[in-house]
Amino acid sequence: MVMKVYGAVFSTPAQRVLAALYEKDLEFEFVPVDMHGGEHKQAHILALNPFGQVPAFENGDLKLFESRAITQYIAHAYKDKGTPLVCEGKPMATVSVWMEVEAHQFDAVSSKLQWELVIKSIIGIAMDAAVVEENEAKLAKVLDIYEARLSQSKYLGGDCFTLADLHHLPTLTNLMGTPVKKLFDARPKVSAWAADVMARPAWAKVLAMKNQQ
Repeated sequence: MVMKVYGAVFSTPAQRVLAALYEKDLEFEFVPVDMHGGEHKQAHILALNPFGQVPAFENGDLKLFESRAITQYIAHAYKDKGTPLVCEGKPMATVSVWMEVEAHQFDAVSSKLQWELVIKSIIGIAMDAAVVEENEAKLAKVLDIYEARLSQSKYLGGDCFTLADLHHLPTLTNLMGTPVKKLFDARPKVSAWAADVMARPAWAKVLAMKNQQ
């Protein structure tokens, strides 16, 4: 049975899952959810994700939600397919640390900047300059730590691309189209890492899906 991803291609969490599937070169069916029409709050989606959010994921009788949990399932269940994305033993402990950093340090700040600088402009709401300034300062501190980490290894989890890097891609890509790009450009190791991960063929496939909508 083919895996199914329910979501919207503009959803950054859904993009995270799509990137993992493409990195693994796995066959799947993308089931569009009409977010603007409120379909994510309807019974058939709530049966998959009780919080009424996307993505939702089905693989036979397995039903999952929360994008980072889905990507971890994909990475472990299909570890011998495509890009490894996870590893064993002590190296995985380091990967796990940086997965947590992405979720609790990077995303906590970058998602606020994405809302102000990307999403608000799409839906026609004025940007809050004070919120942008506050979170740019916070992101700069996070990226200082990334610069130090990336001075020690090519990728956040070590010398190989893993979920610790992949999870950044949707929000990172959106921010690189805003003035916040200067914060990445000012840090050579971070800038090189960002360019590297955004150039991955699997991510190009996700962006192609997005651009077709």
